[in-house]
Amino acid sequence: MTENYTALYEQHKKAGASFTDFGGWQMPLKYSSELSEHHSVRKAAGLFDLSHMGEVWVTGPDAAAFLDYALAGKLSAVAVGKAKYSLICQPDGGIIDDLITYRLPAAADGTAKYLVVPNAGNAPVVAAELTERAANFNVTVDDVSAETSLIAVQGPNAETILLTLVPADQHSLVTELKYYAAVEVGITVNGAVKQLLLARTGYTGEDGFEIYVPNVDAPELWEALLEAGEGHGLIPAGLASRDSLRLEAGMPLYGNELSREGNPYAAGLGPVVSLAKESDFVGKTALAELKADGAGSTTGRKLVGLKGLGRRAGRSHYPVLKDGNVVGEVTSGQPSPTLGYPIALAYVDVELSEPGTALDIDLRGKAEPFEVVSLPFYKRSK
Repeated sequence: MTENYTALYEQHKKAGASFTDFGGWQMPLKYSSELSEHHSVRKAAGLFDLSHMGEVWVTGPDAAAFLDYALAGKLSAVAVGKAKYSLICQPDGGIIDDLITYRLPAAADGTAKYLVVPNAGNAPVVAAELTERAANFNVTVDDVSAETSLIAVQGPNAETILLTLVPADQHSLVTELKYYAAVEVGITVNGAVKQLLLARTGYTGEDGFEIYVPNVDAPELWEALLEAGEGHGLIPAGLASRDSLRLEAGMPLYGNELSREGNPYAAGLGPVVSLAKESDFVGKTALAELKADGAGSTTGRKLVGLKGLGRRAGRSHYPVLKDGNVVGEVTSGQPSPTLGYPIALAYVDVELSEPGTALDIDLRGKAEPFEVVSLPFYKRSK
């Protein structure tokens, strides 16, 4: 596999990052301690390089209708400046990827503009799939992943830090920006104010922002944010802390909780699927049948949260047991730095998915007690 490097690779090296392969990208796993990075995001702020994510522009007169056809959600109903979490599915209902789509202000000629953001390893596949599905629509699909960087500031101090780089007359664009919304705003990079796309989104369970920036400007923006964060507890954070943060927030990870073999209903993402759309969409027939068959509600397995009653954590692919019988499988699991006990996401037989149900995880031959709990495990106070 070809190794890809983000535009911030040298910044990570200088900061002493340990690297790992993620979706074909060399990404910082941690800089010093994943625990300190985790706690910094929960208590102050963390700076993440998310440039391995994809960015695909969809523009043209049929953009809304096309995305209604290509994705499982009703993207035509998204207001300008807002974002929607959605899925791109196979004809059989399997999940190709979960993604966020932003609707931006229309182009000068009035045609709609959307930015689709797929996951790292899936970005080329999603871009190709969108291009193929666009054949009968008057749209342009433009994959700009290779030239775009994505930097996230996450944590309770994120807004304060960002405001130090935004001109005073644009502060309200930041402070009034709602969750799952985006706006173009001026951000000071090396003395010059550049208009960049700012989204109030994230994958940590905390307040925070994601900034889309051309590769050429990414290193200077990274340094500017670090400088602005001095005195506000901001530190760079790697994939290890991002994973523990998203797990506490009960957020699924493609390749763990989501896959082509799974389906939205088992994953608890039924509300993301808009079967009520008047138009057809890829996978609609199969997904309607799955729902009618009770997938994730009365049949099959369902994704649940598990709270450890002991001290040992379950890990991905460990069997879940009930009275010694295998009834499920862990998809993600580790000790929770914030909560102080082990947590896990797992698919279990639907009849055992109610909160309060006692289950065990097979930890290499020893049954460790866990309990089904409601998600998310952690929810920030507002």
